Amino acid sequence: MTLETVLPKVWELLTVYGLKIVAALAILIIGRWVAKIMSRVIHRVMDKRSVDPILTTFVFSLTYYFLLAFFVLAALGQLGIQTTSFVALIGAAGLAVALALQGSLSNFAAGILMLIFRPFKIDDYIEGAGVGGTVEKIQIFTTQVKTPDNKTIIIPNAKLTEGNIVNYSTKGTRRLDMVFSIGYGDDIDKAKAIMAAVLDEDPRVLKDPAPTIGLLELANSSVNFAVRPWVQSSDYWNVHFEVTEKIKKRFDEEGVSIPFPQRDVHVFEHKT
Repeated sequence: MTLETVLPKVWELLTVYGLKIVAALAILIIGRWVAKIMSRVIHRVMDKRSVDPILTTFVFSLTYYFLLAFFVLAALGQLGIQTTSFVALIGAAGLAVALALQGSLSNFAAGILMLIFRPFKIDDYIEGAGVGGTVEKIQIFTTQVKTPDNKTIIIPNAKLTEGNIVNYSTKGTRRLDMVFSIGYGDDIDKAKAIMAAVLDEDPRVLKDPAPTIGLLELANSSVNFAVRPWVQSSDYWNVHFEVTEKIKKRFDEEGVSIPFPQRDVHVFEHKT
């Protein structure tokens, strides 16, 4: 094959495919530029709306690669390559991956919903999926919490969202639900006055709403009072411990008894 016969064929190929190659390269270059611009626009919009950084980064990457894949298929189509088989192959692979990662995808979807609706945030104390702790990390697939005894628990997001989530940090204040008991022979008004004085002396107990002290029930061995002061959420346990101790000591000083469960046993003697 001589140069005279090769050159016309090369020229013919360049004439037929040259414009297609140039068009395909143009689609790739412009498409990559468009994908970057669109992703950055979405990133800025989400930043302005204070969307969680994890979700912002994920949506940014997803948008960029989705648009890039679209333009790559368009460039292949420009070259005359049938892209239908590629789309079918990608779809089949996606279905296989979805079936294999069914649990992970449910965790992923739950993570996206949590990042959008924000039922809790970092440093909130929550209860969910049978555990309770302070939120340390909110990730796409899992949420990490630290228990009061300093254990780290990794909770799958789907497990966390399929039940109730109790967030103790959403509100700035919490109500302490405490129960104190006195004997049937003790003075009810005196006991109430002692408990009211202890609460009034503690500056962490809020005046509004005012504490509630009421007779809860007449139990088998005691008269029980419901004592319900309001405190800042951060003071909850400290107030609980200290108020309980102070009321016990004040009852001892004032001669108010705290009864323990008791049972009277009557012995009958049978003479034979």
